[in-house]
Amino acid sequence: MDQANGKGDNGKGHSDEAARIGPNAIIRIAEALERDVGRDGAEKLLQDAGLESYIGNLPSQMVDEREVTRLHQAMRARLGMEHARAIAREAGRTTGDYLLAHRIPRGVQIVLKMLPPSAAARLLFAAISRNAWTFAGGGAFHVLAGTPLRFTIAGGPISRGARSDVPVCDYYAATFERLFRALVSPATTVVEIACEALGDPACVFEVRWA
Repeated sequence: MDQANGKGDNGKGHSDEAARIGPNAIIRIAEALERDVGRDGAEKLLQDAGLESYIGNLPSQMVDEREVTRLHQAMRARLGMEHARAIAREAGRTTGDYLLAHRIPRGVQIVLKMLPPSAAARLLFAAISRNAWTFAGGGAFHVLAGTPLRFTIAGGPISRGARSDVPVCDYYAATFERLFRALVSPATTVVEIACEALGDPACVFEVRWA
């Protein structure tokens, strides 16, 4: 969901030793943190994550996915799970805003909005799948056929190494929800129903609009 050089294979991240993902995964979290806990608080979180180099200098190119993992871990440790999830959800919404404004061509958006929701969803998922490595990194992204629609992310950076009694991939859920509400149906909800942080084999998201 970020544009950059390179291409994934069947929804799986490219094979670099350290997979790289779009900078929105850092930028939008940092912006949401500053709005919520202030500049000093946001800078402390970046320091906790070992990302001091991004203070006042947020990335404009693809980033090492391990940086995203560390940032989410630092948020959970300093802010607590529920607060960190709220920050991630806000960052996901603004990532969706960015993609709608800068990455999805206006003509494509017009066509999707004219289609029935099921057809629009299929086309949108097809486009997302082609660029899945830009947000899943070294993880694997798959869309599951059926009703309701579901998609999975296995081995992604957000849940990596996390242990929780609730799902933790709110960033993904909110990003997809924002896109689907704008392009498929304003009634869309995206809910993470399984998560690797819970011990599940993959993070599973359910997409509904009726």
